[in-house]
Amino acid sequence: MSNTPEGFTYRLRKNGDVEVLHHGRPASVLRGAAAARFLLDVDSADPQELMARVTGNYRHGNERTAKRHPRNRDRRG
Repeated sequence: MSNTPEGFTYRLRKNGDVEVLHHGRPASVLRGAAAARFLLDVDSADPQELMARVTGNYRHGNERTAKRHPRNRDRRG
């Protein structure tokens, strides 16, 4: 997708682990099947949502509230 995740980057380690960073600081490390799945999804899924999901910051506070806002009701999520 053309969207880029805001503040998130990732790097592939030599051992196959994927380290997810948020503003340059480690946020999560994915190993094995989770790392493989992440690498498949990173090019096809919504990057911001994917990064938030794997770091545990998925749909907190304002994101949950905003989903119920009238302008966002027709969007999937």
